[in-house]
Amino acid sequence: MKLSRCRIGCFVLIALAGNLLAQNSITYEGKKGKGNGRHVVFLAGDEEYRSEEGLPMLAKILSERHGFTSTVLFPIAPDGTINPDIKNNLPGSEALASADAIVMLLRFRAWAPEQMKHFVNAYNRGVPIIALRTSTHAFQFPDQSEFKNFNSFGERVLGEEWVSHWGVHKKEATRGIIEPGAKGNPLLNGVAELFGDSDVYEAYPPADAKILVRGLVLKGMKPDSAPAEYRKKRASDKQEQSVNDPMMPVAWTRVFSNESGQKNKIFCTTLGAATDLQNEDLRRFVVNAVYWGVGFEIPKKADVAYVDDFKPTMYGFGGYRKGLTVSDHAMGKVLPEGKINMAPANK
Repeated sequence: MKLSRCRIGCFVLIALAGNLLAQNSITYEGKKGKGNGRHVVFLAGDEEYRSEEGLPMLAKILSERHGFTSTVLFPIAPDGTINPDIKNNLPGSEALASADAIVMLLRFRAWAPEQMKHFVNAYNRGVPIIALRTSTHAFQFPDQSEFKNFNSFGERVLGEEWVSHWGVHKKEATRGIIEPGAKGNPLLNGVAELFGDSDVYEAYPPADAKILVRGLVLKGMKPDSAPAEYRKKRASDKQEQSVNDPMMPVAWTRVFSNESGQKNKIFCTTLGAATDLQNEDLRRFVVNAVYWGVGFEIPKKADVAYVDDFKPTMYGFGGYRKGLTVSDHAMGKVLPEGKINMAPANK
């Protein structure tokens, strides 16, 4: 999967020229850094957790602080604006042909065949995948689709599908607790205080997965909120347990042998809302996962300072900033407020 600098440079020139015409995706050319010459493609596309805000912020960090050329693809409406409710359109997906790693936050997508084939090809050649939050239920193709087997991508490949909100949605936040057996894992370099204001998902990764972090359900929405104390039934077997004993996994890795005989390195976390990514250590965790995915030595404490100011929108259906275009994510810009109309909560 190693790409020449010439190939990356050619892609950047083509992508930049295309962006000027269509404004469908954005590429941040890698600066000086370990990642120079490598290409990371970010796939934004969920209706709730503001991937269209969080992923460009991470892409800027990887480009400016670490040298990775980073391309972000968005769900684009017919009027050219970014609209996460558009599930069947991901223009610019040909960028996946040169991806050295994929970072995705998707929910129930059903892209056009000519777009989905680029994802399938990247997956089949063994591109490492860093999957956030609702990526456990990334795709929802109709039964007649040639891609309907990707509806189980979360369970088969990432290691879990959508099960349930284990913590109470929008009322009980998550404190990350490092799994005792994972201490010393380089993926956790510089990662000590993980917090997300999204709730813990119910999750049961397979036996081959290496659990890195578990999620402590909190009574409130602040980092210093006390742990929740109540019992509830698991969706898996209907047995009752304490909500925090055992704690659910919220981050794990595995190596998956795909249908083409290639191996995909998988990092999956059920954290990842744009508001979660205000947590410095969570940003570092994701950056570390990119280094791990491409086979680089992970920094002792990766620089994950914002490149441009980041003030994410609170998650919620219908809560995206309406009227924004890809150009609003240009380097040096801070997102305008946009118009926000919240819809009822869902999974």
